[in-house]
Amino acid sequence: MSADHYVVIGNPIAHSKSPAIHARFAELTGQQVDYQRLLAPLDGFAQAVHDFIAQGGKGANVTLPFKLDAFALATELSERARIAGAVNTLKFEHGHIYGDNTDGIGLVADIVRNAGVNLHGKRLLLLGAGGAARGALLPLLQEEPASLTIANRTLAKAQDLQQQASSLSDRCELQACRFEDLQQPFDVIINATSASINDDVPQLAAIVFGKTTLAYDMMYAAAPTAFLRLAASHGAQCRDGLGMLVEQAAEAFALWRGVRPPSTPVLTEMRAALQASL
Repeated sequence: MSADHYVVIGNPIAHSKSPAIHARFAELTGQQVDYQRLLAPLDGFAQAVHDFIAQGGKGANVTLPFKLDAFALATELSERARIAGAVNTLKFEHGHIYGDNTDGIGLVADIVRNAGVNLHGKRLLLLGAGGAARGALLPLLQEEPASLTIANRTLAKAQDLQQQASSLSDRCELQACRFEDLQQPFDVIINATSASINDDVPQLAAIVFGKTTLAYDMMYAAAPTAFLRLAASHGAQCRDGLGMLVEQAAEAFALWRGVRPPSTPVLTEMRAALQASL
């Protein structure tokens, strides 16, 4: 049986770990999958997708900087993709391009299943109000936290996201503020800003961190990010975004293949490889 073809599309793309993750998923589930990287020109995303479809491609993951392009290209959207305003997973079937966003559900799966932290009834703090935060919004609210505070460098963007959240849930207390206005502890703090790329951290008061606080950075690296170093210095429990990467990939694989791959062994292998690179 010949393998079905999938790609991860981005620019740059050589660094992507997605081919290794999906190769392991295919091995563990007995699926015939060929998964490659595809470098698309910055002004040629749609053409690259249509060319891949014409060659028999079945689906694609989408990474920076094309998640908004993928949203625009999709002919049908999942609810979470529509709310996120961005697409990271495409499925090609019967002439349609189905767009989904698995980032937020991957985040929640890693926190709840892998880290063992129940979000129901908890006080959540979401740092940032950009695309990563929007992608997390619906899956976080579906866990029915007691409260969700959205903090951002500019208050207006945080308030815009708060307003969007209010249309999704009437059972969660919602607040918006600037980073420097935070003056209370939280159960779970999620860094959805891009600050970690530059080894920077939002301006946060020590009081937001407690001994039982889970500090979660959507970014991951071989060494702890500036945000996780700050959180650890105040006694919080820390977790990076490697599990989110694996879990969002598992969600995409399940959408494409109708089979949910086991994520735990893949995450364990990825973590070991990351540690070995230190």
